[in-house]
Amino acid sequence: MASKLTRRAFIGGGVLAVGAGVFYAAGGQFLFYDLITEASAAEALDPETAHRLAAEGAIKLVDIRRPDEWAKTGSGEHAVRLDLRRDDFIAELDKLVAGDRSAPLALICARGVRSARENNKLIEAGFTNVIDVPEGMLGNSKGPGWINRGLPLNKAP
Repeated sequence: MASKLTRRAFIGGGVLAVGAGVFYAAGGQFLFYDLITEASAAEALDPETAHRLAAEGAIKLVDIRRPDEWAKTGSGEHAVRLDLRRDDFIAELDKLVAGDRSAPLALICARGVRSARENNKLIEAGFTNVIDVPEGMLGNSKGPGWINRGLPLNKAP
């Protein structure tokens, strides 16, 4: 019985070590989000460029996270908050761009997973100028994210 426990411990430790290697490879970046993020067909912008373009009114920047996430970190300055779980999500985006599905629309989430997926859905729904902010608010292997770049936040409830 003792040898089985030792073998289990050895195998379990190996699985954890491999997992840690995958998650923290590439200079200490947490790669889990890369593994679960689908490829986005949308144009990509870094947070600084997204902030500048949103401030200029050149794009509509939409924070698609949940209300509890907005409350925890705030949203990027000039971002519109729209929870992607809403049944009327696409209808609300249509309103935001006044029905012009060719208007530039950039999505940001926490770490780029949801924005990539939702941008692909928007393209399928007929939006033709979708933009992804793949670093998200919190960062990932693509970069440090909005917050860690020190970009302005809207912390209003």
